[in-house]
Amino acid sequence: MTGDDAWAEDAIDLLMRRVGQTAAEVGARFPLYADPADGRWTTTGRGAWAGGFWAGLLWLRARHTGRADARASAAAATAGLAPWAEADTATRGLILWYGTVLAAGDPTADELRMRAAKAVLADWDPVLGVVPWGAAFGGARLRARADAVPGLVPLLACAGPEGEAAAAAHLRRHLDLCVPRSGDRRPHPAWHWDAAGGWVNDAEPAPGWSRGEAWLLLAVADALMRATSRSGPSDGPAGADLLAPAHEVGGGGEGEGGGAAEVAQGAQGAQGAQGAQAAKAAKAAQGAKAAERAEWVAVAELLLERCAFLTGPLVPHADVHRPDGPLDTSAAAVTAVALLKLSRVVEPSLGSACAARGEAVLRRLASPVHLTRPGGPRPAGMLLDGCYDAAAGTAVRHELVWGDFFLALGLSALLGRVDLTRV
Repeated sequence: MTGDDAWAEDAIDLLMRRVGQTAAEVGARFPLYADPADGRWTTTGRGAWAGGFWAGLLWLRARHTGRADARASAAAATAGLAPWAEADTATRGLILWYGTVLAAGDPTADELRMRAAKAVLADWDPVLGVVPWGAAFGGARLRARADAVPGLVPLLACAGPEGEAAAAAHLRRHLDLCVPRSGDRRPHPAWHWDAAGGWVNDAEPAPGWSRGEAWLLLAVADALMRATSRSGPSDGPAGADLLAPAHEVGGGGEGEGGGAAEVAQGAQGAQGAQGAQAAKAAKAAQGAKAAERAEWVAVAELLLERCAFLTGPLVPHADVHRPDGPLDTSAAAVTAVALLKLSRVVEPSLGSACAARGEAVLRRLASPVHLTRPGGPRPAGMLLDGCYDAAAGTAVRHELVWGDFFLALGLSALLGRVDLTRV
């Protein structure tokens, strides 16, 4: 963090007090969006696609307060997400990654995350190269959308090597579809599969959906963090335990058995060949990881430029092609977290720019322009000006639970209370 952090402390305190008030208001239900006039929440019984953000907010509150009752409330919300583990939706990444990953020391959350990872992997379609969007919320099942990637990449990767491979392929296919590599076009956030014509671009949501662009940047940042953590030098080549010193091979001297030396030499030769093969395989694996990392860096740089994440408004419009339309603070909050993540894994000059911009976005969101203060006509700690669905006119200037979550997560990271490499 740069400079005085009092502003971040004040903002996170306001947010966490608001979370406590919300918990008392909604009980066992899940908040979705709140009216900007009075702060009353529209809720769902099972959380829908945003339920994981409410559980995540409760876990952040448990860390912030250190109270046992706050931890119990968070654990109950996470347990309430269990029915989504086998649901037919790629938003399980949003629900079950963010709803469990902050639950440090909670075995039930760990078990739910692994159960979900295995279920998502079982739904992986190797022909299409994606975990399909799914039919849980209606519409065609075989779709690919920008919001089907964040959370799902790290969740899939929890399912072992097969999950890691599926996660990389799922991200790659979505980026190939959503991010044009030529011209100056903005991402196309939604596609559907046509058996006769292949992938077809959907009209809605249309290019210019700022939250969709933020979701893509976050997904790439997550992938880069994983690729970076796995691309460092290994402690030694796989199979190095086979390279035993000569004196450890065989059981006796030259006079025992009449051929011990020859046996030892033969064994050494075989082990040397195995070691060389293992070293070659390890080198090839490292090369593949480095290539994958370079691929994600190139896409991240492309998104940063195309979507003006470092140069555009700190809080974008929900539809960047409609400057007369509503803003979306939730898109800004997601972007801030993605930028803070990228700052750790790209080259230093770009990393510094990402870090500075991420903090600037958080400062703007935490200002009285968007975050309500005590003494007004509505509750304090509401992040206003979030836009759920501009095209449908749904909750276009409201407090959104995922906006609150990413603002709280970004502030917690700035204050050193959350390690973004693990979230």
